[in-house]
Amino acid sequence: MESFDTLREALPDYARDIKINLGNVLTPGVLNLAQCYGVAIASARAVKHPVLEHALIAAAHEAGVEQGVIDDALAAAVLMAMNNVAFRFRHKAAKEDYKDRPLRLRMQRINAPTSTKANLELFSLAVSTINFCESCVNSHEEAVHQHGMTLDHVMDAVRIAATIAGAAVALPLPR
Repeated sequence: MESFDTLREALPDYARDIKINLGNVLTPGVLNLAQCYGVAIASARAVKHPVLEHALIAAAHEAGVEQGVIDDALAAAVLMAMNNVAFRFRHKAAKEDYKDRPLRLRMQRINAPTSTKANLELFSLAVSTINFCESCVNSHEEAVHQHGMTLDHVMDAVRIAATIAGAAVALPLPR
């Protein structure tokens, strides 16, 4: 398994901005270290880049991020993979009748985080942004604000998600 630093250094010259951004976005500021890694791990799973995901998980462990945060990041990616599809359909469907129909999808994990509800909502917001689900972005953005996070928290999460998405495009997948 490649280390995160090795992957970052392996980025081609045309992705120099991504390399620099990867070095910056995982540095705590408004978001704490666990939140930075949680957003990054959820984003790597959402963009389906297992090498990047595993390197980020290993780096998170090395940095002392608790397993519960990593579990919440992965749970957010999995739940949003399901929910973002269903809610995008409801949002884009021509017939208004679909908007009142229950989805009947199990999603109890969203209410049972292993770290904090605020973290799980933040990770879900990042993944929903990657997956272009407007109604889920709005819902999770409102939730993170209800948990005391600011516009700067949201922008940092989006910045991390965007950088991870760029890194996934720049890094080749293993054969």
